[in-house]
Amino acid sequence: MSDLESRIKDGRVVSCANPRHGIESLLIGEGVSTKVNANVGTSPGNSSVDAEIEKALLSIEYGADAIMDLSVGDKVDETRKAIIKAVDVAVGTVPVYQMFMGRDIADVDLDVMLEVIEKHCKDGVDFLTIHCGVTKHIVEELMPKRLIPVTSRGGSLLARWIRHHKRENPLYENFEKVCEILKEYEVVLSLGDGLRPGCIHDATDEAQLEELKRLGEFTLTARKMGVQIIIEGPGHVPLDQIEYNMKIQKKICHNAPFYVLGPLVTDIGVGYDHITGAIGGALAAMHGADFLCYVTPSEHLGLPKKDDVINGVVASKIAAHAADLVKLGDTSRDDAMSRARKCLDWDEMFKNALFPQIRAKYPHLKGKDACSMCEEYCALKYDRD
Repeated sequence: MSDLESRIKDGRVVSCANPRHGIESLLIGEGVSTKVNANVGTSPGNSSVDAEIEKALLSIEYGADAIMDLSVGDKVDETRKAIIKAVDVAVGTVPVYQMFMGRDIADVDLDVMLEVIEKHCKDGVDFLTIHCGVTKHIVEELMPKRLIPVTSRGGSLLARWIRHHKRENPLYENFEKVCEILKEYEVVLSLGDGLRPGCIHDATDEAQLEELKRLGEFTLTARKMGVQIIIEGPGHVPLDQIEYNMKIQKKICHNAPFYVLGPLVTDIGVGYDHITGAIGGALAAMHGADFLCYVTPSEHLGLPKKDDVINGVVASKIAAHAADLVKLGDTSRDDAMSRARKCLDWDEMFKNALFPQIRAKYPHLKGKDACSMCEEYCALKYDRD
């Protein structure tokens, strides 16, 4: 058995590909490159399927390794199926959203929840975010202590269900039934962090850690049942707590791959949260995160536009590569860039750039022996001469 096969068997790496989608498997976890996910999807006020497919394809062009369809509104099934058909990378969804759409909360029960989960699996979704760790105790006793009680859309829907029915989360009580469906369709379970902190004030608090403990217990159950599993994490986390968050997750969740949103390292970067998320993402990945969910400039503000999507992917890909230089120790591409830069070889520089598309913005460099920053005062030109 190879080292990679051993890591997959142990659950430290997952191989993500629903046979119904027919894509090349996406490897996420220990010892492989840090992967980046881009979120797309319709909203109640914007239901253009074509626009979301265009965003998904743009994300892939700029290096996204996976796409998550977070659609809500009146074209959820159509959008999901269209995205799966259009892209050749792993696709994730959050079926909890659809469990509550078009239904009175009194009519949502376990049968509805399992039916929606199976529908997504049948359509070819490669990984599903399911919020099984949102418990009645957390909702009633711990959430009220927070500055922002809940920021996860899926977490908030299940918290609302728990309050309305005055009962435990059915996905928590019936976790093995969820696993049976995912095992049948060979879909990776991404255990959602319904209690991820929505602000720096709430980072690493009791609610977050209590949910993480439940996810650690579910990790062992899922593995025993033959279901591959990744764990989702925060959220908003200050710089000095990121390393602890990564290490405590790996400990509690038995080295399962860790999937983080950002994390955002400040709450006041509004309009530029792709930067706050990339700062947190680089640090998180260096300390063990395996999968970064991009953050766009329009985080907290609205549905991202095409430019937002590109900026989000670019920022997260830079963060992932910066971390991989430390985690994997492969500097060959950076070294090739430096050799080309030393020789002022523009062709080779753009060839080794993380985003070669940027060349289109600098056509004037062709044939030049210096850029317009220093021109005849270029240090590299002096050295070469």
